[in-house]
Amino acid sequence: MSYGGYQKSGSATTERAIREEIVRVGQLMHSRGYVTATDGNISARLDRERFIATPSGLSKGAMSPDQMVVIDWEGKPVGGNRYGAARDLKPSSEILLHLEAYRQRPEIGAVVHAHPVHAVTLSIAGVSLARCLLPEVIINLGMIPTTEYATPASPEGAVVIRELIRQYDALILQRHGSVTIGKDVWEAYLNLEKLENVAEITFKLLQIGRELPFPAGAVEKLLDKREKHGLMLPGQREELEAACGACQLSGYCPSPRRSQVVF
Repeated sequence: MSYGGYQKSGSATTERAIREEIVRVGQLMHSRGYVTATDGNISARLDRERFIATPSGLSKGAMSPDQMVVIDWEGKPVGGNRYGAARDLKPSSEILLHLEAYRQRPEIGAVVHAHPVHAVTLSIAGVSLARCLLPEVIINLGMIPTTEYATPASPEGAVVIRELIRQYDALILQRHGSVTIGKDVWEAYLNLEKLENVAEITFKLLQIGRELPFPAGAVEKLLDKREKHGLMLPGQREELEAACGACQLSGYCPSPRRSQVVF
């Protein structure tokens, strides 16, 4: 599969392949404006006890595979970091947020944190993305809730995602950015693309000032597809039905966990 010059042939499995995949995804994030300067971070699971993460203080568009930092469950560098390109580098300042996602979702293999413009803008405006808008998002992500505000690069980040990450693969961090997860780095990145796409569409709908509801019964069919594909987590269908039902009946789409302005 070719994607913007990036040849994707399957899930990266060796440590070297994972390092290279992180670098390429970092380049995509930077080129698409999902991160600026040294913002954002990417991590992947190596095994039960180790993870590999982007280093602090480097542009995601200008990293090398050897600059990735291997860490343990406490976020401390382990093995292989004392020499070479990673010798003086520290793991991302948001690593506690990443580790919390792995704790709550032991089946995932990667976490991506970015600062997509439309998603951040809407979070500051108080406009929720935890609503039923696009068919493919309902099937693949369910909804995209927004967390409470947390000071960036602090333990607060792990706290505010703790409950929501159990149920959803894409979150908005209030005033800060996004968190997306996946079975590997590529899937976590694609979930970021989906998140920012629905944020941009929502932004444009606000400018237009109107929105048509789904046809009757359409959302139920999408939820059936999500369930059929094994993507529905325990208790999630009821939450989605409540929010999507409200959207269909009145155009008012409450966040399942957090009240925000909607249109």
